[in-house]
Amino acid sequence: MKIFKSHFWYNKSQRNGVFFLAICIIVLQLIIFFGDFSVKDKIDLNSSQVLSFHQQIDSLRAVEIENRKPKIYPFNPNYITDYKGEQLGMSIDEIDRLLRFRKTNQFVNSNQEFQKITKVSDSLLNKISPYFKFPDWVVKQNSNLSLQRTKQAYYKKEVKEVSTTDINKATAEDFKTISGIGAAFSERIIKYRNKLQGFSLNAQLYEVWGLEKEVAEKVLSTFKIIDKPVIKKINVNTVTFKVLLKNPYIDYQLCKKIFEYRDEVAELQDISELKNIKDFPLEKYDRIVLYLMAE
Repeated sequence: MKIFKSHFWYNKSQRNGVFFLAICIIVLQLIIFFGDFSVKDKIDLNSSQVLSFHQQIDSLRAVEIENRKPKIYPFNPNYITDYKGEQLGMSIDEIDRLLRFRKTNQFVNSNQEFQKITKVSDSLLNKISPYFKFPDWVVKQNSNLSLQRTKQAYYKKEVKEVSTTDINKATAEDFKTISGIGAAFSERIIKYRNKLQGFSLNAQLYEVWGLEKEVAEKVLSTFKIIDKPVIKKINVNTVTFKVLLKNPYIDYQLCKKIFEYRDEVAELQDISELKNIKDFPLEKYDRIVLYLMAE
């Protein structure tokens, strides 16, 4: 009994403490039982703020996953090993094709050649080719070849068919196929050709106003005088001053001199007598006599 008495015997202060503790426990129990601890403001999980928060989390997760992926550094595709090829996503057959090609002491020098040898898909090539690093001399060589092919394709595209190669029958559209000849020059050539009644000499093309020598040479490299024009010549001994002045190579002063010479000799026996006229432009003689005769 003494043992139990020692456990249940308290002084006044201890009894007051036990009583106060019991009251506190009862009050807390009543608060828990009767109190309302429910959250009045419910959180809308579909609100824009919550969705934005989830998007940020997903974005950070994607960045982290991407950072964990193995990094691919620039490399020469000629030295791809089995392990490296597997990391890049190549199949065993594709890797073996490359290795067999390399055993012949040959090198892959372009993305297209790599695909031709390995037979990788377009999607895989587009994925790994940005990391290909060829030697500088190969890059320079490929650049030159690409530039050359571009030029060839450009000039091939620029070559246009013409309806005829006869300069006296060519149309404005035919002349416009020549580099440097636009709508204005093509019409100007045709207008001058009509004035001459057709080109009889290649040199007459250089007389077209504003036409540069280099461009005229391009025209003559495509168009030739195949059928010479039939020009109706006029008799220098009977022609009137007004009609003679229509000759494309005779101006007013020369026309006056020809008539003065004709009055002096009464009649020209041969058209070559025009050379006897003082200050006659001998450089134009072969063109002037295209339209004149002496009878």
